Amino acid sequence: MIKNIIFDLGGVVMTLDPDEAVKRFRDLGLKDAARQLDSYTQAGIFGDLEHGKISAETFRLELSRMVKHELTWEDCRHAWLGYAKEVPRRNLDALKSLRADGYRLILLSNTNPYMMSWAMSPDFDGEGHAVTYYMDACYLSYLVGAMKPDRLFFQYVLDVEQIVPEESLFLDDGPRNVEVAESMGIHTFCPENGADWTKEIYEYLNVE
Repeated sequence: MIKNIIFDLGGVVMTLDPDEAVKRFRDLGLKDAARQLDSYTQAGIFGDLEHGKISAETFRLELSRMVKHELTWEDCRHAWLGYAKEVPRRNLDALKSLRADGYRLILLSNTNPYMMSWAMSPDFDGEGHAVTYYMDACYLSYLVGAMKPDRLFFQYVLDVEQIVPEESLFLDDGPRNVEVAESMGIHTFCPENGADWTKEIYEYLNVE
């Protein structure tokens, strides 16, 4: 029986717009933004930021060096937030319903301080609530020091939460992430970025 539902943020709770993010970083002067950015697992300084290996300030300085002009924290934040296309109301309503039904909701996200400065703020849902309003716990790659699809990230959450894989469902739009979770005995559901998963999820929750 499923007791815990683990959600990805980008692509599941919110809809991602990778093209807009690439455009915004390109506008800052990063000519190869399309190569540097990845919707699922970042590399280079982008990956270092999301892995927690460098701070937001170090990222700003490094990106400024790469584009050959000084960038502000807000410049970087604006570019990263290009990923945040929308947070569908249906998703937020579903999260509230699932919690009311007694499921423990956990966020597991590859993310960074720029993105989370928005997601952890009252601006997240447009109604004065941060993402934490909808979740029982949040595990963020840059704070944990691990990134999906690394098994260590999943194991960390299982250990800290003291939950078992067989009683947990993981939603992520990244096939590689889902594959690793599944190999660890976690039930999985891989909706496409922006897809309406709010009804189909109940088919996955009804497993014995």
